[in-house]
Amino acid sequence: MMIEVRDLSFTYGGSRTRAVDGVTFEVKEGEIFGFLGPNGAGKSTTQKILTGLLPLQSGEVRIAGRDIRRPGRELFNLIGVSFENPNVYLKLSGLENLQFFASLYDGPTADPMTLLRRVGLGDVAHRRAGAYSRGMRQRLVFARSLINRPKIWFLDEPTSGLDPTMTRLVKDIIREERSAGTTVFLTTHNMHIADELSDRVAFLNEGRIGALDTPRNLKLRFGEKLVVVEVRRDGRLEREVLSPTRAEDRRHLEELLTSGGLETIHSQEATLEEVFIKVTGRGLSG
Repeated sequence: MMIEVRDLSFTYGGSRTRAVDGVTFEVKEGEIFGFLGPNGAGKSTTQKILTGLLPLQSGEVRIAGRDIRRPGRELFNLIGVSFENPNVYLKLSGLENLQFFASLYDGPTADPMTLLRRVGLGDVAHRRAGAYSRGMRQRLVFARSLINRPKIWFLDEPTSGLDPTMTRLVKDIIREERSAGTTVFLTTHNMHIADELSDRVAFLNEGRIGALDTPRNLKLRFGEKLVVVEVRRDGRLEREVLSPTRAEDRRHLEELLTSGGLETIHSQEATLEEVFIKVTGRGLSG
């Protein structure tokens, strides 16, 4: 296992409520693991503990077999972190930002210009980062997280602030890195991104994991199977949503199939967000 977490808990000073409360999970090598939940659920706190930005108060955490209490430089050479907030050196150019961070690592690093081109910043490599838009800075942070060719890649809302074209680019890069063997820990409240990319997901709510499985298994276990049909009646096209688990809907569907008015029929599964709400009783904005 690349990440092993046992009974992890954390409380911020002055608070009586645990931000993370007894969390346990494992992440396999070469897996994209989605860590999902609304703002304030404890996602970023967990990631900060895993990356050494917050101290381990209670529980056990091992990253690539190393105890997070005694990480050493070797561990930090193995991990890359893309933060939600684009924290870059504004007076340095995009290229200078990556060159500086490359100098901090002991081992071989990726070519900064290659990374900038990969995220669509090649043409502005020599422009000061302070002149970048928020989306451009976000891509610079994303590129920076790859500078040391990490074995374990922590991504916190990697598509935040990006337009659809850049979001697609970032998703493609994540898939490429996973195909190359990189383990990805994806922290997000965007259920569509998580569903599309993750091999497994954990639902985090109020500091606790409510469910953990593959997106498909979660939708099959908690979601309702539905059939969407379009029927032509009196020249009008009408849409109906039926449940094959209800006897009345099954009979109605059989009638539609023999009536000759049925034009389309599609199966419909629950979305990951609908499953999250069912499991936790809470929406993503709450």
